[in-house]
Amino acid sequence: MGQRLLPAIFLGGVVGGLARAALEQEWPASGHGWPWATFLVNIAGTALLASLVFLVQRRPPAEGLLAPFLGIGLCGTLTTFSTLQLETVVLVHAGHAALGVAYGLGSIGAGLLTAYAASTFMRREPAA
Repeated sequence: MGQRLLPAIFLGGVVGGLARAALEQEWPASGHGWPWATFLVNIAGTALLASLVFLVQRRPPAEGLLAPFLGIGLCGTLTTFSTLQLETVVLVHAGHAALGVAYGLGSIGAGLLTAYAASTFMRREPAA
């Protein structure tokens, strides 16, 4: 699996990076308003990664490449904490300190709530 692991991660990274770039073009951060693209991809990526971690813990893949493709590759490039930090600082320096603080704290809080909700949802017992 070692020789196939890096290409799987790389391909997931390409997919995640292209998706992120497309969303940034659709909703570019202006430094004057809520950076929706970063916020939404970070929340979606958190939900996907929390769900994936639960599934892998429940049924570890024998030699599957889907978890590294999705977890490290796609989620790793789709989501970004560094962009969240930069956008927060840009908002503050542009004179929107309250919005910057709300965005930074709101993103972290929403991410934690999303991870909790996704893991709780994944842990529920299937209907009989």
